[in-house]
Amino acid sequence: MKQHVSSAIVLKRTNYGEADRIIQVITPNQGKLSLMVKGVRKVNSKLAGSIELFCIIDITYLLGRGSIDRLITARLKKHFSNIVKDLDRTNSGYDFIKIINKITEDEVEEEWFSLLSDSMSFLDDFSINLDLVRVWFYLSVFMIMGNTPNLSKDSLGNEFKEKQEYDFDLETMSFTPKEKGSYVANHIKILKLANQFQPTKMVNIQNCEKLSNDLYPLIRSIAKTNLDI
Repeated sequence: MKQHVSSAIVLKRTNYGEADRIIQVITPNQGKLSLMVKGVRKVNSKLAGSIELFCIIDITYLLGRGSIDRLITARLKKHFSNIVKDLDRTNSGYDFIKIINKITEDEVEEEWFSLLSDSMSFLDDFSINLDLVRVWFYLSVFMIMGNTPNLSKDSLGNEFKEKQEYDFDLETMSFTPKEKGSYVANHIKILKLANQFQPTKMVNIQNCEKLSNDLYPLIRSIAKTNLDI
């Protein structure tokens, strides 16, 4: 039987039988795969350490007769070990994995694999503010799904003004002028930049950390409302 190879990121692990496990992975060019891992829960299993979460692995597998293929080998390519050293980053990592697994089909595009890989890399880097990573992640999800908030003009069709305050309208997905609003033009600027650049290029922007902390609850609310995640 022909063997197939790919890079992969583990999305989900489910115990099966006495010693086996079924894992679901996302790959850059072969979509999402369900793989049977024989004997992985045995003490002497050579595969156990290579199918952990928060890793990029190189896999070799055989196609199965049904929807589940069989994992033959797995080699650790990159382990984002710092993520599990911080509870908030660990929980965010779990959230990112669950979200991408939920909203993607089996025939997933490469951009989803890249998004998850990049997100884990940023979570692993403690020099990058966590809320900035979260904001960037959700905006990236919105962009891929074609559901990006309106960041070009306010709800009235006007340009954003430096001294104007705004609130966000979840129905129209846009900022609307409001006296004593929760956001100002600098908040919107951070969102615009996060749509264009990765967090590594934004860390030195003045007040970026505080602005990101302000924005994360909003971005999470948008995700819950429009993406049901």
